[in-house]
Amino acid sequence: MLPINKKIVTDEAMRPVAVLIDYQDWQEIEKILEAHQLQQKAELNLNKYAGIIQLTQDPLEYQQQIRDEWS
Repeated sequence: MLPINKKIVTDEAMRPVAVLIDYQDWQEIEKILEAHQLQQKAELNLNKYAGIIQLTQDPLEYQQQIRDEWS
């Protein structure tokens, strides 16, 4: 974990409302988050799930049927 200097800002009731960090630390966090998001996108392949579920009823008809039960 990165050592990040931070200051917690509180309100009058001493509840935390914000965290102040150095801009250089923020830039490093942004780089890490961007790399993580790119990795997540590369790992996400929904095509492997295509055709797995065999539906017995039209999804829109089912949705309407369920909504009719609410009223």
